[in-house]
Amino acid sequence: MSGTRTTASVSTHVLDTGVGRPARGIAVRLSARPGRDAGWRALGGAVTDADGRCADLPAPPEGTTHVRLDFAVEAYAEKKQADAQQDAPANRDSGAVGAFFPEVAITFAVEPGEHYHVPLLLSPFGYSVYRGS
Repeated sequence: MSGTRTTASVSTHVLDTGVGRPARGIAVRLSARPGRDAGWRALGGAVTDADGRCADLPAPPEGTTHVRLDFAVEAYAEKKQADAQQDAPANRDSGAVGAFFPEVAITFAVEPGEHYHVPLLLSPFGYSVYRGS
């Protein structure tokens, strides 16, 4: 059976629970390491599409034990806020720009041959993740 289950696979999507829609345009970077004491190796990334999904995340290499997904949320939040202010400028009284969480890093353990779908659910002042299917 060697060679058929040599690596894990990873997928993700992002939902903006504040508006009840997929979050389009968020850059996602995937990194991996071959043990908890090893350094991270950046493997590549993708940008969420209209459905909030990343179509082409790279496969972690053989020997990977941990994966990290880094979501660049700040640009998405700034665009969303700018669009909201354009539609209703009196709606915002703080004048703050950006995101409370400008970046979200999710780290999880993986095993060879398993698929890991790890969605990110965003809200203005919080987020959650889970292992999906």
